[in-house]
Parts: sequence; C-alpha cells; structure tokens
Amino acid sequence: MALMEAIVRALSMAFAMGWEILWPLILGFTLSGIVQAVVSHSEMSRLLPDDRPRSIGIALGLGAASSSCSYAAVALARSIFRKGANFTAAMAFELASTNLVLELSIIIIVLMGWQFALAEFIGAPIMVAIMVLLFRMFLSPLLVREAKEQADRGLSGRMEGHAEMDMAVTEGGSLWQRITSDEGLTAISHYFVMDWASVWMDIVGGLLIAGALAAWVPHEFWQGFFLTDHPLLAKLWGPLIGPLVAVVSFVCSVGNIPLAAVLWNNGISFGGVIAFIFADLIVLPILDIYRRYYGPRMTGFLLAAFYAAMAGAALIVEALFGALGLIPEERKAQVVEASVTWNYTTLLNVAFLVLAALLIWRFMKTGGPEMLRIMNAPAQPSVDS
Repeated sequence: MALMEAIVRALSMAFAMGWEILWPLILGFTLSGIVQAVVSHSEMSRLLPDDRPRSIGIALGLGAASSSCSYAAVALARSIFRKGANFTAAMAFELASTNLVLELSIIIIVLMGWQFALAEFIGAPIMVAIMVLLFRMFLSPLLVREAKEQADRGLSGRMEGHAEMDMAVTEGGSLWQRITSDEGLTAISHYFVMDWASVWMDIVGGLLIAGALAAWVPHEFWQGFFLTDHPLLAKLWGPLIGPLVAVVSFVCSVGNIPLAAVLWNNGISFGGVIAFIFADLIVLPILDIYRRYYGPRMTGFLLAAFYAAMAGAALIVEALFGALGLIPEERKAQVVEASVTWNYTTLLNVAFLVLAALLIWRFMKTGGPEMLRIMNAPAQPSVDS
C-alpha cells in the first residue's frame, strides 16, 4: 500500500507539471513551426564558412530558428558540417538550437519564472563564446580531419530524417503571405507534429523523473548534495554538478525543464539550474551519437569543451544576476499536486488543444503520416553529398 501511494504521488506530480506546461508546449511548437516554415536550411553551410564572430552570430540565429529536439540538432549539425560548414560554427548552431528556441523560454517562464528564461537567453551566447575560445585554443586540425572522415561514413544516429526536413517557403510574397499560404500552413503543421514526435519521449521521461524525484527523494538529501549550508561554496558547486546530473538523467530538450524545477526547489544554486539546462547536449545517449558521428577522440573533446563552456557560462550568469539582484529569493517553481480546476490554465489548455487538433488534421490530410514514418530513418546519401 505504501509503495502504491508513493507511485501514485509521483505520477500525480508528473501529471500536474504536464498540465501546467501543456499550452506553453503547443504555443512554443506552433511558433517554432512558423519560424521553420519561412527559414530555409539549404543555405546554412554557405552561411557558416568559418569561426569568425559573424559566422558564430549567424549560427546563433539559425539555431534559435530551428527545432528544439536535441537529437535533430545534433544530426543537422553533422549534416551541415559534411556539406562544408566550419566545425566550430556547426557546434555553435547545435548549442543555440537547444538553448535559444522559443518553446524552451516559454516553458521556463511558466514553470520557473522569467529570471531563469532571461538567464538562459543571456547565458547561451556566453556559453557559445567560451566554446569558440576553447576550440581555437585546443582543437587541432588533425582532430577535425579525423572527425570529418568519420562523419562522412554516414553512420546513423537519431532523427536523421527530421534533421534533413526542409519545407521552408522562401518565395511567394510577404512574410505573412508565405505563412498563411497553403504551402506555409502545410509546412507549419508538418513541423509542429514532427517536433512533437521528436521530443515527446523526452518530455514524458522528464516529467516522470521529476515527479519521482519530487515525491521520493527527501529534501534533506538534496540540501546536503547541493551544499545549501555553505552559500558561497554552493554557488561554485552548483554549476559544476549541474551538468553531471544532466549527463546521467538521460533527459534532453525541453524535457529537462521539469527536472530543473525540482532541483531548484530542493536547493541547487541559480547557476546550477542554468548549467543543468545547458547540458542537454552531453547526456549519455547523445555522447554515444557523437562517438558514431565523429569518433571517440572528438567525443571526448566535445564532452570536455562543452562541460567547461556550460559550467563557465553558468558561473558568469550566477555572478551577474547576483550582482543585479535578479536571483529569486524564494524557491517556488511549479512542482505541485495534480489539480485540474476551471482556471486560466485550463482555458488556455482547451484553446491550444483546439489549435493542435487543427494542425494535426492538416498534417494528416497533406501526407504527414508517410513523412513521419521516415523521420527517424538515416538521411539519403545524396542529401549530404
């Protein structure tokens, strides 16, 4: 009976967090679909020829306009690298695509507050800048050549088809006319469903893990683990331990935000939360994909460089927001018991579920199911040639 009560409590908390973030997820994926429908992937390699500030800035913008799926971001980064993009710029794009996308910011605001979303928005470019510096200092041309040879073997990872998907409408009048055209609405519906299909397991996994940790792990354990009795040490420890918690959590993309909310409520530092959110690109399944894409030596280099960039950026954000008095004093992230009442959340969920139904209906009527079947298949050789 006690075990069943514990399971029900964990599931209840997972459901509650899922209910809170349902409408923001639909809104975020809709906005992401609109952006992807008018921003083409075809010119990415040409726009990222080197690691100069201009190319890195473009990589940040392109990443912000892409899908938030971590696996799709990793696959697309390899694709544009194989097509001739600079490796550093491709990795900058990869980091931006999972840290500067709209849906991530919306979910963070709803569950944790605007301060965390602002910290993510400011910290992501800092993280990329640190990564670029580390690559310039330590990444050898030989290692890049080895990575290119391995990448050209074309070993499959996950979401290869989704990474290659490019339905952007680049012609046909003004931006609004392109979005509202038949081709634009179809592209939006396809991107919407594909993005959901890409990340639903991470979202569900993140909610279940967050619910279990919130319900089962004693608050005292977290306080000791995050060194809450030593405020100064905790500020240094949080950004260092945050990415390591992410590595073993297996959860990436927007799915790690519920878990970040649990960690914040239980004492991890502000910088530790940001470092944890940054670290979705070094979780164990993605490290295995790096191994297949670029080889073991480059995988080790990416793990070390990304970890240093994530922890370093989080420490800077912690110091900056602390100096400006922007770190929330109360730890009240939305980790609550399930309670569906007729409030603004329910109204918004109903309204956005109608929108989702309309997009899914158009997806079904325009050849979407067939595309969905090949989304996780390896890209065709001609695409990357």
